[in-house]
Order: sequence, then C-alpha cells, then structure tokens
Amino acid sequence: MKRCLYFVIFAIVAVGFFTQSIYAQDWSGVLDSTVNYTARTDEPTEHSFGFEQYANLRLRIRTRENATFHAAFNLIAVSGNFARQFAGSGLVTFGENYAAAMDLERLYVRIAGENIDTEAGLLRMNFGYGQVWGSSDFLNPRNPLAYNARPRGVLGFNSSFYPTDTSRLMVFAAGPKNPLEVEGGGIIPGLVFDQHWSMASLQAIYAYETPGFAETPYSIFHNGLHRFGLSLKADLELGFVADMLYILNPDYDGGIDGLSAGLGFDYSFLGGDLYILAEYLYSGSSSVTSSRLDGSWLNNHYLYGTVLYRFNDFFNMSLSTIFCFDDLSFQPILAADYELFQGFSLNLNARVPLDRTSFGGSSEGELGPSLRNQGIRFILNVGARLRF
Repeated sequence: MKRCLYFVIFAIVAVGFFTQSIYAQDWSGVLDSTVNYTARTDEPTEHSFGFEQYANLRLRIRTRENATFHAAFNLIAVSGNFARQFAGSGLVTFGENYAAAMDLERLYVRIAGENIDTEAGLLRMNFGYGQVWGSSDFLNPRNPLAYNARPRGVLGFNSSFYPTDTSRLMVFAAGPKNPLEVEGGGIIPGLVFDQHWSMASLQAIYAYETPGFAETPYSIFHNGLHRFGLSLKADLELGFVADMLYILNPDYDGGIDGLSAGLGFDYSFLGGDLYILAEYLYSGSSSVTSSRLDGSWLNNHYLYGTVLYRFNDFFNMSLSTIFCFDDLSFQPILAADYELFQGFSLNLNARVPLDRTSFGGSSEGELGPSLRNQGIRFILNVGARLRF
C-alpha cells in the first residue's frame, strides 16, 4: 500500500514536469515548521514536546480546452507529541528520531462548460455558510479546537447548473466512508440549491445515504439516512449566519437529537482593524456534530467567540474561547501571526483546557483537562509558515 502511494505521488510530480511544453500548469504550496509544548497532570512526564515539518504541494494543469487537472499531496515528518497520532498506521515510516508519512489530498478533474461545471475524483465538497461549527458541511465536520486542520477530500463527483445569474443547482455523490465497502452501502447522493441576493444568500441541501452501517447510536440503518440542510447568511450592519442539518433515520425515532444547528454573527470596527465573531451550536446526540456519529462533541450546547485585532498590515493577535454550557467547561485560545515578509510568517497558538476542577471543584467537564484531553492542562504551538 505504501509503495502504491509513493508511486501515485511520483506520477503526479512527473506529470507536472513532463507536460510543461504542452500545457500551462501552476505549482503552489505551504511549508509549516511547528514546535509543540504540552503540559500534563496525570503522566510521569508532565512536560512533553513535539516537532513537525509539514508540506502541502498543489498542482494545477490547464488543458487547451475546458478541462483542468488538480492534484495535492502532503509530506509530513514528525517526532514527539506529533508522532503519537501516527502510531499503528501502516502508511508511516518510523526512523530513529522521526516518523514520516505521505498523504494524497486531492486528485480530480474539473470541466467548465458554458452552463455546466463538473468535478470528479478525490476532491473537497463543502456545504453551508457556517464559519465555526459547519453543521451543513457533513462530509467533513469541523473542529475549532483543531486550529490547523487540513480539510479532507472525498471520492465522488458534482455537477453544477446555473438556471439564472444568481442561482445554482448542484447534484453530487460521495463514496462510502468505509473504503472496503463493496456492496453499495454508505453511498451518499444529493442535491444542493443556492440562491443569492444583493445582501443575502441561501443554500438548501438534501442527501440520502444508502442502507448500511454507521457509527451511530443505532449502528445499522436498514432504510438509509436522510439529511436535510439549510444555510443562510446576510450582510447587513452585522454579518449574520444560520447553518443547520437534520439527520432522519426511518429506523430510529431520534426527534430533535438528529439536529445540528449554528447561529452567529461577525462585525468589524475601527476600519477593519478590530474584528469580533460569535457562533452558538446546538449539537443533538445523533447529529452530524455529535461524537456518537462522526463529529466531535459530547454535549449539546456550545458557544464560540473570538476577538481579533490587526496592529498593522503584518501583525495580528486574537483571543478566542469555546464554552460548553452543559458542564461549564471552556478553553481560552490565544493566537498571533506576524508576517516577516511576503509569503513567510511566524505564528503562535496557545490554549488552556479548564473546567470546575481547575478552580477547586469536583465535576469534570468535556473541555477541561481530564475528561477528553488526556490530562492536558496547557498546549503551545509555535511555528513558521512559508507560502510559495
């Protein structure tokens, strides 16, 4: 399997170089160097470190007609705390002081016509206007705690039609999450409709998942799953957004448990230098954002807020907080970014898991140091990013 992946990446690079005389192509990418410090409370070693070298390389080849080939892959070398996530993975090479991996991220073709645009292959299909929780983005649920997460691709296709200048109808299909599935279970076809006005936009989503197995409280859905999504945004004095997705399983009367819904706003002050954002999430216990399905959250009610200030064109700093109303746990997050020169920046991200036990209480919370954070009481990441 590892050799096959190496061959695919080599083939992508070879295509880029050997077609230069025939096609117009573009290379771009990101190189990240990160050092991590983590403080724990329940391990023999309270202080631990990690090192990561990450590169994302993207290739775009435009033909003389209407087709464009896209490919992207990741190169990763890690040690310490970062290497723990690769334990047991067959696509990782472990050396004396680092673990290395290659990851195919995108591999698809886009065909642009006068009235129809089509994409097919390993690609990113995102839905909804939510900025933080992304309830409608069910193929790849987000986690605001994973500040540097790379959106995963799905194997599928989509075709977009444009009935008017301000509307779009898209049909799509995604393969099952289990790549070893051979009987057709878990395939997700669907429809998306977008309508745009001068100060508002609406997106409606319907998707059906064929009968099969899933990581849900009911485990098996004999009659498939239905997903209904609605996302709205409005640019008034404030920027408002509402984003929701409901999962209906005919075999399970889940009621409101299948609903994931976010509601928020953002606003800029002082000529754009000061920016605030707040977004609330309701996560039903059988919804797309619930940990019982394929999301991340154990409870039902959350609030994310951030304040960002731009000191100048090169330096900005933000303070964010994720708060869980159910158990009164929260995580403050401090982030800073300084651009040394065009395309090269230094960044910092620090967060502190807190709950009632942090202040002398006895009740542990989801976002605190113990319940799901493996005894972590402080995380600091310092890095450098080069864009090319």
